[in-house]
Amino acid sequence: MSSDQTPAASADSPHGGQDSPFRSERTPRDAAPQFVLPLVVRIERAAPPARTDALETAARTVLVILGDERSRGEGEWARAMRDWQDARIRKVVRRARGAEWRRAEALPGITVTGKSAEVRVFPPVPLDGWPKDLARLQVSGTDLEDPEPPLAPDPSAPVLWLNPELEMSAGKAMAQAGHGAHLAWWALPDDERAAWRETGFTLQVRTAPPSRWRELTASGLPLVRDAGFTEIAPGSCTVVADHPALRRG
Repeated sequence: MSSDQTPAASADSPHGGQDSPFRSERTPRDAAPQFVLPLVVRIERAAPPARTDALETAARTVLVILGDERSRGEGEWARAMRDWQDARIRKVVRRARGAEWRRAEALPGITVTGKSAEVRVFPPVPLDGWPKDLARLQVSGTDLEDPEPPLAPDPSAPVLWLNPELEMSAGKAMAQAGHGAHLAWWALPDDERAAWRETGFTLQVRTAPPSRWRELTASGLPLVRDAGFTEIAPGSCTVVADHPALRRG
């Protein structure tokens, strides 16, 4: 599922101010070459992952590629990562099983494994230039369920809060969770990023209690707004990234 988001800008983001790549209205960034971050979730018919675990694994996968040495400096993926983040920030989630998954694993990328979910992320590609083994994968069919209600979140760990008023497919919600994690990464200083990496990018994804959602969106924490390309209305608030380090002070 495709998403293109609008955060509140932060001083620590490389794309702050009025020139944010996540603004829902048209900006000069729309004139730049457009790239997309491909994510593929493994969904086998006999053993699909739990929904919440898939969302959390997708969010961690985004953080893993952002923090990977190949994505920084003169790394082999660094140019693609810069080009992607200099335009719109698009993430697309597709599904694979069996031989499809094995072909996806053969391409350069990183697989992150959760409790039941496997998600593979690939360096950004042009919007119309997907590798054929990824282009043929389906976007639809990512509906997933939780076998049991998720536990209450640990307040000492990062939480990506989903809007309780929106209904999203699992693929759409995975992309949104990835955006929320991305915004938290941008907002954190280097030492906090390093500390988060040391934990394996521990995080939780939960639907916010309706009574707290308005408070969260007004808290100053990183906020994701959807551009409205799929499923939901443009400008909808989808995720608040609540990292403990961003609550301090």
